[in-house]
Amino acid sequence: MPLLHAVVLALVQGLTEFLPISSSAHLILVPWLLGWPDQGLAFDVVAHLGTLTAVCLYFRRDLVHVARGWAGSLTSQAPADPAGARLGWMIVAATVPVGLAGLAGKDWVETVARNPTLIGATSIGFGLLLWAADRLGRRARGPEGLAWRDAAVVGLAQAVALVPGVSRSGITMTAGLATGLTREAAARFSFLLSIPVIVLSGGLEVLDLIETGTGDGMLVPMLVGFTVSAGSAYLCIKFFLAYLQRHAMGPFVAYRVVLGLVILLAPG
Repeated sequence: MPLLHAVVLALVQGLTEFLPISSSAHLILVPWLLGWPDQGLAFDVVAHLGTLTAVCLYFRRDLVHVARGWAGSLTSQAPADPAGARLGWMIVAATVPVGLAGLAGKDWVETVARNPTLIGATSIGFGLLLWAADRLGRRARGPEGLAWRDAAVVGLAQAVALVPGVSRSGITMTAGLATGLTREAAARFSFLLSIPVIVLSGGLEVLDLIETGTGDGMLVPMLVGFTVSAGSAYLCIKFFLAYLQRHAMGPFVAYRVVLGLVILLAPG
């Protein structure tokens, strides 16, 4: 695998994993548009590991808070950190639907769903849905106002993101905004939810990788891919959360619509 391919694909993964524009769609489309061979499962695994590392580092204090509270709730009826325990159980509950959907639809997602026409249509449709939720949502509750209803709605919506082009971060932010969360609160919950999802999907990829192997000459591209993916994802999270404090989702919606139209109108 050429190093240029590794850098570009890892950068795409890192920047699009947490923006509402679908990382899976871009990782399918970039090789398709540039005429590159498929990057292979081994590279996908390390690129996802890079984004997982980034989100865990960025939210390390939140994760310690959640882990202590959640672990305490397993051993005590009155945990020392009830807020952390509550958020931990919300993350668990919101992860169940996508876990079940992933097991049921894994083969379809990896074959039939890798279709540029489907990606173009979902990019436009779910982009417009994000715009509607951003414009019409009350945006009245911050992170401290997260409720079980929000976790349920966001969790069910997250299962839809298995379809390429929908965008996991996009659909979870859409659902959060629709329930009345602020943009920042919806994004933070979406990012925290990405951790178990990446772990679950990465675990399945690792099982497949054990059977197929990493391929010859992949060590250096994989190390480069991990580093670029982790660094770009960390910066993306930081600047995106700062952006949402003052700005709307409009530019991302516009990008999705334009991208979808380009895909749908592209020859053959």
